[in-house]
Amino acid sequence: MSWWDTDDEDEEYEEYDEADVRIRPNRRGSRPRTKVRPEHADAETGFVLGVDRGRYTVLVDEGDPDEREITAARASELRRKSVVTGDHVDLVGDTSGDEGTLARIVRIRERTTLLRRSADDTDAVERVIVANADQMLIVIAAANPEPRVRLVDRYLVAAYDAGIAPLVCVTKTDLADPAPFLANFAGLDLPVFLSRTDDMPLDAISERLVGHRTVFVGHSGVGKSTLVNALVPDANRATGHVNVVTGRGRHTSSSTVSLRLDHDGRTGWVIDTPGVRSFGLGHVDPANILGAFADLARVAEDCPRGCTHLPDSPDCAIIEAVEAGELGESGRVRLDSLQRLLATFA
Repeated sequence: MSWWDTDDEDEEYEEYDEADVRIRPNRRGSRPRTKVRPEHADAETGFVLGVDRGRYTVLVDEGDPDEREITAARASELRRKSVVTGDHVDLVGDTSGDEGTLARIVRIRERTTLLRRSADDTDAVERVIVANADQMLIVIAAANPEPRVRLVDRYLVAAYDAGIAPLVCVTKTDLADPAPFLANFAGLDLPVFLSRTDDMPLDAISERLVGHRTVFVGHSGVGKSTLVNALVPDANRATGHVNVVTGRGRHTSSSTVSLRLDHDGRTGWVIDTPGVRSFGLGHVDPANILGAFADLARVAEDCPRGCTHLPDSPDCAIIEAVEAGELGESGRVRLDSLQRLLATFA
């Protein structure tokens, strides 16, 4: 028989079919793994008020008669995604809010804004502070502790980078005149509130907060938590004091939490954050920094392509305008702040 004569072999293989194939069983279970996840079409949507050791306080049916706060955990499919205060999330499981119940967060809705910071300017790892805020209230003290221009500049950069509108509240104005400090920001269109220790402008601030979700940021010891407690009487945020030796405030608020503000029948959300002594911008695109200096950004439209706005930048329209005195002394200060921040990324 020639090597191409295979009739006998064909007859031998015809004795087998697919039923004779042995499949090795799955050692980890009887059901095969699948990447298909349930759609959770019946999930309820809620708003994350706060996070505490892996448990999330979520407000469901905000503004409705059935409004309730529930406790939830993050589903396993979200283990690689962070859920932060301000997130809109979808929940399944027991969403009754009864004591001892636990729901599951299965989806994070699209975020409109995301406020972030890094440990320092060289750290590209971002720390998410809050999601979906549309305003930032920067709280600073006129004295005790002394206000820091550079820190406020960094808050502004982070706010503009996130698409959040900044506001400023200067506390303890009975201890020092805030005018010299505020002159550093004369070129920016910033709403400013002046607050005395014994007379806080609560009505004026509340008017700007209703209808918004406003994240409060500030150096430790500036009176941020005191202001939050005055605006939201049942907030019970811990307050501290300033060390008379170092001039530094003591960290009191240890977590970020959303608190409902009620004012003349209208509501808003105050998002209180822990006090910080530094605000790294390692996550920020340097091209967005100029956006925090709207007065200089208008002048920069006449800069040559690729201008860095640093001291050695040829034909920089901002530098030329400052040297010509067209922007006044405040413009010189603003340019210095801009260049200091830009130099961090150079």
